[in-house]
Amino acid sequence: MRLYRFQQSFRWFGPNDPVSLSDIRMAGCTHVVTALHEIPNGEVWPFEKIEQRRQEIERAGLKWEVVESIPVHENIKKRSGDFEKFIDAYKQSMINLAKAGVKVITYNFMPVLDWTRTQLEFELSTAAKALRFDMIDYILFDVFILKRPDTLYSADVLEKAKERFENALDSEKDELTGSILAGLPGSEESYTIEAFRDVLSTYSEIDPDSLRDNLIQFLKEIVPVCEENNLLLALHPDDPPFPLFGLPRVVSTQDDYQAIFDAVPSPANGICFCTGSLGAIAENDMSTILDAFADRIHFAHLRNVQREADGSFHEAEHLDGSTDMAEVVKKLSKIMQRREFDLPMRPDHGHSLLDDQSKITNPGYSAIGRLKGLAELRGLEMGIARFMTE
Repeated sequence: MRLYRFQQSFRWFGPNDPVSLSDIRMAGCTHVVTALHEIPNGEVWPFEKIEQRRQEIERAGLKWEVVESIPVHENIKKRSGDFEKFIDAYKQSMINLAKAGVKVITYNFMPVLDWTRTQLEFELSTAAKALRFDMIDYILFDVFILKRPDTLYSADVLEKAKERFENALDSEKDELTGSILAGLPGSEESYTIEAFRDVLSTYSEIDPDSLRDNLIQFLKEIVPVCEENNLLLALHPDDPPFPLFGLPRVVSTQDDYQAIFDAVPSPANGICFCTGSLGAIAENDMSTILDAFADRIHFAHLRNVQREADGSFHEAEHLDGSTDMAEVVKKLSKIMQRREFDLPMRPDHGHSLLDDQSKITNPGYSAIGRLKGLAELRGLEMGIARFMTE
């Protein structure tokens, strides 16, 4: 009897990524998760460029079956301007990817920003460095730098944010601004403060209900393309899974996903199960979500965060944090055996360790920290698998 296992992969940002394909192969991965990051949002990914990238990956002894991500143009999210043109381009990119052998398309529907952190080098007690979202720093930026209304926040947290702002050096304020607006990996845009205010204003008339409707309309357009081309969609949760800067969030909870699947019930319409994004709020119980969407999990990001009482969190060790990773891997292992497939998985947002701290790397995507996470997850999965077969 075959035992189904994780399809182990790293995210790779293309030929300019400081972590090379040979590094990824040495880490023990069999696959990479990547995208054509050089193509501007909204443009068609030509088959020839996709095939060129696939061949480059295969020459390194790896495979490419999961794309992460085809960015969704802001006009699609708002259903404004020439959004139909961008949907057509998205469909053609999907067809071209399927022709090249890609099987899963990961995407998100977060307005304006991709994943957001306030600190990219938060030093842990071990001297390792991690990504962090600090709620007081976020409010400091939102109210005292971006100068949005403060009515959403309690007097207590506003006072803490004001005190921190008044005591912060200009360099610390600049670092905070850069961390939030620099255009992190996965986001193809970056903003000045003025430009950021302008783009936020374009969502002033869009509430969660209308954004959800726009997502559903988008899915009704692209899911038939998936069905015709044997593709699966993996919708990544909001990160963090709560509203930021007045922007609506509609992929943050189990109820959010359920509403999306109820509206577009095709099995191709699935989830990128990201334990770090979903795990940033206690409302999301990983075990319950796995039970609810076992047949719709097409890709997994396994990472852990340590939550704090005020809503802050930082990237924890992969096996240590607010999520019970052993329970997650046990349930995913059972799902794989029942569905008879190897689930694509990558360790996510590793710590910056050892000599990676002296290198220039994409925040959260240095080699050694992710290798450590992959090794831990591989060992955990092997132990669980051995127990399951006894």
